[in-house]
Amino acid sequence: MPIQSEDVLKIAHLARLAVSDEQVKSYASDLSSIMNLVEQMNEIDTSGVEPMAHPLDQSQRLRVDEVTEHNQRELLQENAVDTEDGLFLVPRVID
Repeated sequence: MPIQSEDVLKIAHLARLAVSDEQVKSYASDLSSIMNLVEQMNEIDTSGVEPMAHPLDQSQRLRVDEVTEHNQRELLQENAVDTEDGLFLVPRVID
């Protein structure tokens, strides 16, 4: 699917990009090459390929899920105007 110069100008306008007349032909060629590559990739049968979260077969190192700070609720709520049952009370803004 070849990209025409008019397509490049339309895309540039939609993206609010300034493209000079000298660049239009080059961009059209580059975009056509990209679209050809995408078409080739769409033709490949990937029905037996399992999706991966990472291009390399690696597992992510995870840290231990443990509490590292103590609860400071009472200390933090000392400056609050109004609290109830450990919650900050604020004036209603939406009826």
